[in-house]
Amino acid sequence: MTVELGMPAPATLVARRKSRQLHLNHSRSPIKVGGDAPVSVQSMTTTVTADVNATLQQIAELTAAGCQIVRVAVPSQDDAEALAQIAGKSGIPVIADIHFQPKYVFAAIEAGCAAVRVNPGNIKKFDDKIGEIAAVAKEHGTPIRIGVNAGSLDPRLLKKYGRATPEALVESALWEASLFEEHDFRELKISVKHHDPVVMIRAYELLAERCDYPLHLGVTEAGPTFQGTIKSAVAFGALLSRGIGDTIRVSLSAPPIEEVRVGLQILESLNLKERGLEIVSCPSCGRAQVDVYTLAEEVTAGLEGLEVPLRVAVMGCVVNGPGEARDADLGVASGNGKGQIFVKGEVVKTVPEALIVETLIAEAMRLAEQLPAEGGPPQVSVS
Repeated sequence: MTVELGMPAPATLVARRKSRQLHLNHSRSPIKVGGDAPVSVQSMTTTVTADVNATLQQIAELTAAGCQIVRVAVPSQDDAEALAQIAGKSGIPVIADIHFQPKYVFAAIEAGCAAVRVNPGNIKKFDDKIGEIAAVAKEHGTPIRIGVNAGSLDPRLLKKYGRATPEALVESALWEASLFEEHDFRELKISVKHHDPVVMIRAYELLAERCDYPLHLGVTEAGPTFQGTIKSAVAFGALLSRGIGDTIRVSLSAPPIEEVRVGLQILESLNLKERGLEIVSCPSCGRAQVDVYTLAEEVTAGLEGLEVPLRVAVMGCVVNGPGEARDADLGVASGNGKGQIFVKGEVVKTVPEALIVETLIAEAMRLAEQLPAEGGPPQVSVS
C-alpha cells in the first residue's frame, strides 16, 4: 500500500488575535509582523556592535539556526556608526536597540535598520522627542517597537503603582503609543516584559484587550538555559495558545543560538511553525527492557541536522511502545534485547538491540531521500 510520510495535519489552536501588520524591510529577507503573518523568532547579538565583522558573523550563525529578526545594542556612537554596514550586509532584518540617548534613534533610522526598539523608561526626555522620531520614522518607513521592561519602568509609574505591576507596564506602553498616535504614527509594535511569567502573562492579556498593535513576547532576564527555557515555554505557551503574540525572543543567559533553538521548538510544539524532525521517546520505567536513555540520545545525535518533517519514536517497552512506534513515520518498539522497526505503521524488520540505532538512522536517511524536491511529503510503498 502507499502511505504518506511527514507530520499529520496539525491541530488548530484558537484564532490569532487580530492586529495591525508591520513590514520589516530588507533587500533579501523582508518580514511581515502581525496580521496573518506567522509568529517570528528573534534574538539579540552579544558582540560589541561596533565590531562589524564579529557582529555579522554572529548574525550569520543565528540566521543559519533559523533566526528571522536580529536585534543589536547601540549604547555608543561607535555602535551607531556601524549600523549602516551591519544593516546592509545582514541576511535578516536588523533592529537597533536604543537606550538612554535619543540621538541614536535617528542614527538607526538613517542607517537603514528595519526597525528600532526604544525603551521609554530610560531615554532622556523621550516624550519630548516623539514628534521628531515619528516624522523621521514615517519618512523612512521604519517601525518602532515600544519596549517596556519591569527593570526600567518610568519612575512616575513606579511611584503610582509601587512596583512593576501588569497594569503599570501596560499603562506605560499605551501612554507612549498614544503620543506617537498624536503625530499620526501607528507603525508600532509593543512589548511589556517582566521576569515573572505570571506577571508577564497578565500584562500581555491586558495589553491585547486594549490595543490592536502587534505584540513582541518576552520574559526578560529569564535566567540560565534550563530555568529560562521553562519560564519562556510556560509564558509563551499560555499566550500563543490563545492567539496572543506576533514575535518572540527567548531571553537566556546562554549563547543566543540557544535562544533561537528554544524559540523555534516552542513554535513547533504549538503547531505555529511547520515541524521538522521530531523524536518521540519514552521516559523509561521499570517495564523498560532496553537502555532507552542511550537509544534516544544516540538516535537524536545521529539525526542531528536532518531537516525533514519526520516523527521518529524510540520506545522501550511493550505497553506503549508498539502503539507509539506504529503512529510515527519511523519507530522502534524495544524489548527482550531486540527492536521491531516500524515504517508508517508497518513492521519492516526486527533487529538486535545493538543494531537499533544504526537501523533507525539508515531508515531515516532512506526516507529523507524520498522527499520530493519541492519539499512535500514523501510517498513510500510498504508491502
